[in-house]
Amino acid sequence: MKPVHFKGMLYPARKAFAILIAITLALSVSCSRSGNDGNKGRQRGAIPVLVAPVRAKDMPVQIEAIGNVEAFSMVAVRPQITGPITQVHFEEGREVRAGDLLFSIDSRPLESASNQMRANLKRAEAQMASARLDYERVSNLFANKIASQQAYDTTKATFDSAVATVLADSAAVSNAQVSLGYTEIRSPIDGRTGGLALKAGNVVKASDDVLVTIAQIRPIYAAFSVPEQHLSAIQSRMTTASLPVTASVPGVDTRPVGRLAFVNNTVDTNTGTILLKAVFPNDDNLLWPGQFIRLTMTLSNLTQAIVVPSQAIQSGQNGEYVFVVQPDQTAEMRSVNSGVTYNGETVLEGELKTGETVVTDGQLNLVSGRAVIVKTAGAGDSSDAEKPQGPGK
Repeated sequence: MKPVHFKGMLYPARKAFAILIAITLALSVSCSRSGNDGNKGRQRGAIPVLVAPVRAKDMPVQIEAIGNVEAFSMVAVRPQITGPITQVHFEEGREVRAGDLLFSIDSRPLESASNQMRANLKRAEAQMASARLDYERVSNLFANKIASQQAYDTTKATFDSAVATVLADSAAVSNAQVSLGYTEIRSPIDGRTGGLALKAGNVVKASDDVLVTIAQIRPIYAAFSVPEQHLSAIQSRMTTASLPVTASVPGVDTRPVGRLAFVNNTVDTNTGTILLKAVFPNDDNLLWPGQFIRLTMTLSNLTQAIVVPSQAIQSGQNGEYVFVVQPDQTAEMRSVNSGVTYNGETVLEGELKTGETVVTDGQLNLVSGRAVIVKTAGAGDSSDAEKPQGPGK
């Protein structure tokens, strides 16, 4: 066998053939390793994301607003007469019933005046009785042409004057009784009293001093404003059914439920909103006048709407969009239109179907066609997800 010249060295042909086979095998192994490294690189380049399924469910159409609690009615108690307060019959900050005695004002001057009016009435009644007898006698004599016309006219005028005096004195007695009744100030409504402005011993002046304020808190109002574009829907719903309104009180788990009771007759031109009021039974006194609360009014319900977690929706120059995870573990951007939101979920209109999977976290690094790795909630980084998972898993 003739020697073969290879890289400046002489080898027999058989040895040269063996060397060529070894070089070929080495190159093959090297290419295989290079391909595996490329696959690992592509896997390492996938974006770790959190996902959630697209679902169909019933969703309430609601309006949320911050409201202010108002007393159902508020009464400022004022005295109707002038005089010293002799006694206070309630404790400030306590509940009172309509007709409960609140204050007593010194009644002695008015009692004396009332007695004087009664005496004047008695005297006027006696004078009227005497004048009536004189008038009747003169009338009989005048009928028999014994008394003169002048005598008849005089007695009639005297009797008429006595009648008028009785009527005037009777009115004075009634007025004295009314004034005497003002010495006892009673509650005009059921409610809770505020702070006491004047205590016993103070002299009050008629209609000037506010003694106490009473607020009716059962039932109670909650006033809030909503954008004017909701007005037509509210009016349409109110004609067929009452609109429920739920209140969220800070620090309280219980959520009182009331109903919409009032829609203002004008829209505020400065804010473009309309004032509404909801009424709550407030039997447990959770709502308090002046308190700020969050109110949720339910307008209607959407049946089997397409919903996704609200954090899946992103906004761009062309509008809202979501990323959908495809079966080949790549992301696809889909344009959507968001609707109502409830409990962290949003109704969407667009090319989405139930059962598909949307990205809820990690969208900032995504573009259409980019590979993704689905990680579990709370995973620290992409190393927690060792291999791609199927959509929704």
